[in-house]
Amino acid sequence: IFSGLFPFSGVDPAAATLSRACHTAVAVVLGFILVLGFLGNFLVLLVFSRFPRLRTPANLLLINISASDMLVCICGTPLGLAASVRGRWLSGHHGCRWYGFSNALFGIVSLVSFSLLALEQYSVLLYNAQTNSSQYRRAGFAITASWLYSLVWTLPPLIGWSSYGPEGPGTTCSVQWHQRSATARSYISCLFVFCLLLPLMLMIFCYGRILLALQVCRINGSPAEHREGRVLLIVVYMVTGYLLCWMPYGVVAMLASFGRPGMVPPTASIIPSLLAKTSTVLNPIIYVLLNHQFFRCFLYMIRCGSEAPPTPEHHVRPSSNAAWLHTPNPPRDRTEYSTRPNMENSTPALVPLHYYAT
Repeated sequence: IFSGLFPFSGVDPAAATLSRACHTAVAVVLGFILVLGFLGNFLVLLVFSRFPRLRTPANLLLINISASDMLVCICGTPLGLAASVRGRWLSGHHGCRWYGFSNALFGIVSLVSFSLLALEQYSVLLYNAQTNSSQYRRAGFAITASWLYSLVWTLPPLIGWSSYGPEGPGTTCSVQWHQRSATARSYISCLFVFCLLLPLMLMIFCYGRILLALQVCRINGSPAEHREGRVLLIVVYMVTGYLLCWMPYGVVAMLASFGRPGMVPPTASIIPSLLAKTSTVLNPIIYVLLNHQFFRCFLYMIRCGSEAPPTPEHHVRPSSNAAWLHTPNPPRDRTEYSTRPNMENSTPALVPLHYYAT
């Protein structure tokens, strides 16, 4: 177990517990995460830049998630990959602190953005709000708040409340959750509650209410069975991906901080750390690419065809006492999209998750 800063100029003693084959396997996994995460988020950002009409208020939060994941792939993963290839940390003390701080910063931005995305979708569903400038301002405020909130929780280790240092076999760096001091334990507890559990609870509440609203519409006569099943599937994907990527890491951190000494050996933290990094690969698939309208635009961009992609059907949905299900940004007339050859001007807005495009 780490007792402070390890000798960056040499091999960390804890790294000796990991064989050369294991270091190689970790390097291979990190290599796949780096390539797939970078390409996936790059394509997401490219599609959003290619088709401006996709930038609805809710989708601005998706852009924020992809941007933070892209920054993880650029600023953090290459350092961990190089360290795993060599079997020891290569970037020194300051590089270790930067690695721990940047990964924590960008990771918490993604986690908070997930919950804010759920809150945005729930609020649009609840208040039947059409897309307008106030929603864009609210989305901009949410994005700014996600970065400020993340800074609030990632700056303290740089100024004395806990610290950033080596973790696992000494080839990655993070918050020193192996430390057992009162300040370190209080920081880990706050991080677990306010940056992991709280966003998760908000997601579950918002998506649960969305599913209940769909069920009410089905009971009131709206043909929402297919939409309800699809939304339930997407929500299961989202919550499962969140839990799979981040909950093991949080649980291991709490066990290492509050459990008996030696309960979590360095090698046992490798898998939770890798799972947390796979979020950069899963997020573009779960939170964006499962949306059919985005996928149509993505295919159109690849084909570079001359015709616009098919316009999604706009279903008329009755209101209920619980919520209104509506079509954001409906076209002014039936020929609005079909008469414009320019793809950038003709593509309908990306349907938010709660719109349940089929």
